[in-house]
Amino acid sequence: MSESSLPSPDSAAASDIDPVETREWLEALADVLQHDGAERARFLLEALLGKARDAQAAPAAVSTTPYVNSIGPSAEPAYPGDLEIEKRLMALMRWNAMALVVNANKKLEGIGGHIATYQSAAQLFETGFQHFWHAPGEDHGGDLVFFQGHASPGVYSRAFAEGRLSEEQMKRFRQESEPGGLSSYPHPWLMPELWQFATVSMGLGPLMAIYQARFLKYLHNRGLLDTARRKVWAFLGDGEMDEVESIGAVGLPVREKLDNLVFVVNCNLQRLDGPVRGNSKIVQELESIFGGAGWRVIKVMWGGSWDPLFEADHDGRLKRLMMNSVDGEWQAFAAKGGAYFRQNFFGKDPELLARVAHLSDQQLASLERGGHDPKKVFAAYQAAVQTVGKPVLILAQTVKGYGMSASGEALNIAHQQKKMGAEDIRAFRDRFVVAVDDEGLEKLPFLKPAEGSPEHAYLHQRRQALGGYLPQRRRAAPALAIPGLEAFESMLGATGDREISTTRAFVNALSLLLRDKNLKERIVPILADEARTFGMEGLFRQIGIYSPWGQLYQPVDSDQLMFYKEAKNGQILQEGINEAGAMSSWIAAGMSYSSHGLHMIPFYIFYSMFGFQRIGDLIWAAADMQARGFLLGGTSGRTTLNGEGLQHEDGHS
Repeated sequence: MSESSLPSPDSAAASDIDPVETREWLEALADVLQHDGAERARFLLEALLGKARDAQAAPAAVSTTPYVNSIGPSAEPAYPGDLEIEKRLMALMRWNAMALVVNANKKLEGIGGHIATYQSAAQLFETGFQHFWHAPGEDHGGDLVFFQGHASPGVYSRAFAEGRLSEEQMKRFRQESEPGGLSSYPHPWLMPELWQFATVSMGLGPLMAIYQARFLKYLHNRGLLDTARRKVWAFLGDGEMDEVESIGAVGLPVREKLDNLVFVVNCNLQRLDGPVRGNSKIVQELESIFGGAGWRVIKVMWGGSWDPLFEADHDGRLKRLMMNSVDGEWQAFAAKGGAYFRQNFFGKDPELLARVAHLSDQQLASLERGGHDPKKVFAAYQAAVQTVGKPVLILAQTVKGYGMSASGEALNIAHQQKKMGAEDIRAFRDRFVVAVDDEGLEKLPFLKPAEGSPEHAYLHQRRQALGGYLPQRRRAAPALAIPGLEAFESMLGATGDREISTTRAFVNALSLLLRDKNLKERIVPILADEARTFGMEGLFRQIGIYSPWGQLYQPVDSDQLMFYKEAKNGQILQEGINEAGAMSSWIAAGMSYSSHGLHMIPFYIFYSMFGFQRIGDLIWAAADMQARGFLLGGTSGRTTLNGEGLQHEDGHS
């Protein structure tokens, strides 16, 4: 093996007291990699680290990987689709999504909307639609996709191309006050046939997706539904990850091994006003957070046009320069063209500058980010759905406003852009080879594949192979038999001299429901660590606390009647001191009729003051999604907490 192909130590090499010994270790590692493969090398390194830890000599943990694709070209699977047809179809989706917003703002000045988000995420969406996302049907319960709210024009564009939306509806984007208009963002209340989840209040999508994935496992482990083949996909923006809710529950999917959960973060490096991390790297930061928590992290950084440059990077110069260039620079490299990229990126290293001397400025500008390459995205998605035992985070690097030219591509103004000038529309058409002639540019027509065309056949065949069209919303489930009023007879009479609290009355009612043969399995009690406060600890033994592991320990109160019982088929969702998580579980259970065709009846009882104030936005989202269940302010009215102070008697209900 040549010296240049050996791994090289980092900056620590400057203080190397025995370079010869260092070289011997590196040569040994290179030999193992060459003859025995990466798995053997990993085993040996872990064994060495174990010895080093025992001797208190282990290095600091490495929380990130190089700024390159996690899946190399040799490990990419064969692409199963027709790339040329898919390219033409995606051009239609891009065009319609752009035309949707621009036409709406021509008709009604200032009506708003977003062009740039979908243009950066189009490939991420289309790869899912073409090859991965199952619709609900007889042989598959359906995947659940939380679409990024600001990318709704792209979903409308595809639904139009499929014949699910009319041209009249497309002309009424953001004009939803009357029937037939298209809601600004995913809104199940306004568009109950299409949208499944309300996701535009940023941060709620990732949080709800986590608890939706957990609820799928809950249904499976309780024997109520076979959910083994179903996945939950959440599409998020890198700027959205600053919301506390976006990362506040990343430990739960690891703890409960939610390998049915895939987060896809569209890393276009820009938020609403400017760079997400202008002075550092958001991809590396998110990899550190999620990877450190135990997620599998898959990076999709660079398109296939970069592969020859990486193959020639025998000394790691290119990788190091990529790592050392901050996001503010990468934004400028996308915005300012090939000559700027040559001078301000490759020009930092004369050797790298020489390596790209054969490439024109146009070719340098065409070196694409990984999130725009269908083969790279497919490889990441395929690896994600094959991952066992842990959730997956896909970090896909893209360009915000991809294709928008001077109207916003990679510019700070991209998020607010609702219009495009005539020249930029012309450039957009030419870049994506859209079949609109010069005379038609002013009209911005909506396009769909002609019936009988290869594109039309392919579009529908791919969705039929995956069970049907998405997104779609089921609005009904088999009805439950409800007990008559006589079932509550013991609660309806006067209590005489005996006074009971509202919380006691609720527990009595819940206990009666748990005895009903038609309802008992469908009831989902949800607690934010307050069962004893509300007098509900008797339910621990009666129906158990859900845990995918059962109970691996003997509880300290096992000799008592109401001991703390955890079980794989347990019914109570005990969320800990976590109102947002409890409410997200309530939403997942309350939407079960729509998401799973199965009625569940969630009860979430919470401290009125703390619970309600912290989950107001989630309650609003639950209403938008028409979740069904019972929310109970456990400290309103007469309570058991009179000794707890004024904070529990301040009128919150």
